[in-house]
Amino acid sequence: MATRTVDINEDVTKALRKFRFQRRSQGNAAIVIKINKVALKMAVDEEYDNISIEDLVEELPRNSPRYVVLSYELKHHDGRTSFPLVFINWAPSSSETTMMTLHASALLDFQRVVEANKTIEVRDTEEGLTKEIVDERLLS
Repeated sequence: MATRTVDINEDVTKALRKFRFQRRSQGNAAIVIKINKVALKMAVDEEYDNISIEDLVEELPRNSPRYVVLSYELKHHDGRTSFPLVFINWAPSSSETTMMTLHASALLDFQRVVEANKTIEVRDTEEGLTKEIVDERLLS
């Protein structure tokens, strides 16, 4: 059995489960997960309700990686609205090397836990993430 570099503790899995099954009628919601470098454990950093993509990007750190699970209000071409889960791998190129290494080592395990519909990688925080990018990825 392979050992994990970073522990996805029970608090994180419970928070993700609660987030996944919350009923939404409008707006985007996000849960942001960070890695505690000393303890080698994941922890919930922030939770947002009814947040725009632009505001979410403003809240994310410019020099530190995060995993973001986004419940995104998607307007389909036929008028329907759905709320798919989007996994955002926020990994700014300006992040500290040891944090990027830990972040990358835990990425696949965390993706399996999240079970999101789509994954979006963000390395360049200037261009990085917009509503148009999310819409394009989900509607393609």
